[in-house]
Amino acid sequence: MPQLNKLRTALPGGPGGNTAAPPSARLRTALTVFFALDGFLFAGWVVRIPAIKHQTGASAATLGLALLGVSAGAVVTMMLTGRLCRRFGSHPVTVVCGVLLSLSIALPAQTRSALALGLVLLVFGAAYGGMNVAMNSAAVDLVAALRRPVMPGFHAAFSLGGMIGAGLGGLVAGGLSPATHLLILTGVGLLVTAAAGPALLRHPAPRPLVEADAGAAEAPRRLSGRARRLVLLFGLIALCTAYGEGALADWGALHLEQDLHAHPGVAAAGYSLFALAMTAGRLSGTALLERLGQTRTLVVGGATAAVGMLLGSLAPTTWPALLGFAVTGLGLANIFPVAVGRAGELAGPGGVAAASTLGYGGMLLGPPAIGFLTDWFSLPVALTTVALLATAAAALGYGARNATHPPVA
Repeated sequence: MPQLNKLRTALPGGPGGNTAAPPSARLRTALTVFFALDGFLFAGWVVRIPAIKHQTGASAATLGLALLGVSAGAVVTMMLTGRLCRRFGSHPVTVVCGVLLSLSIALPAQTRSALALGLVLLVFGAAYGGMNVAMNSAAVDLVAALRRPVMPGFHAAFSLGGMIGAGLGGLVAGGLSPATHLLILTGVGLLVTAAAGPALLRHPAPRPLVEADAGAAEAPRRLSGRARRLVLLFGLIALCTAYGEGALADWGALHLEQDLHAHPGVAAAGYSLFALAMTAGRLSGTALLERLGQTRTLVVGGATAAVGMLLGSLAPTTWPALLGFAVTGLGLANIFPVAVGRAGELAGPGGVAAASTLGYGGMLLGPPAIGFLTDWFSLPVALTTVALLATAAAALGYGARNATHPPVA
């Protein structure tokens, strides 16, 4: 059995190495482009939410209900996408979802009511959720074939795409209508998919070395009960991480402005600093995983995020709180990629779908949970739950330190 807690790197043709040709660099590049495109398109939609709210005449409450369409569409299709990847392959499904996501992003700007917005967001969310599962499944296969822990690099591309999409969206928001902006994003998405898609379609997903050695690629394996429990565990780790991302995205700036009396511009920069630190952490994630291994990366990341969030939520002044946000981003950066990757190693596309669905649920759970706790206690106290769940992610990661490829049931 290969050591999963510390991935080894074997040279092709070397002792114990894979004698087959390594996966194409073009395949890795194309997959990275799809991760970046996913973040770019989603961020482009997010920055136009205020304008679309005004266009539809939605109240805050009805807008919140409409926005649940994204989440509902994503969660419903994530498990279905796992089955589609097993049937047709993760590469074709990624390309199809890239086309659907590019087309559906133009729909919200064509609506004139909250009900219509919610309905089209179901379509957008379905494409977004499907693309996330498909491209993560493809990334898991590539990581296994490369035998290097490069999953954080793909998620760094997603973060970079999101930062670029949000930045450009903010620049053009004053000069372009939502319909024009999102239609341009449709064109960009289709062009990028047309450029990067053929590389995925020409190259089938590389077979992981352990499957080739075992000769077990003929039929989908039935997982043991222990394997299913491990997939659930890694999904919970992803949930703990995504909870923090959702909480900081919605409540971080408010905490800085309301509780610490920061200037609105400084408060708005709080989440940007968190996102920038997370991107930097993911860019260095492969080197970190090769040095520490997966289990220690989970434990150290969770502990770092917990310390950072305690500082960010309880610091009495703005600048220590900003430092805490940055440390939290560094700590959380690689937990989600590692958790999804481990679930994929254990159960293939179905494992990726299960972990992604739970993780997405954490992003949905975070903002309302913080809101309820703020009503009962205070916002600083509510934000300490991010530190609590980061600690839980570290503990769960340590508990899964002996997880290996599952036996066939």
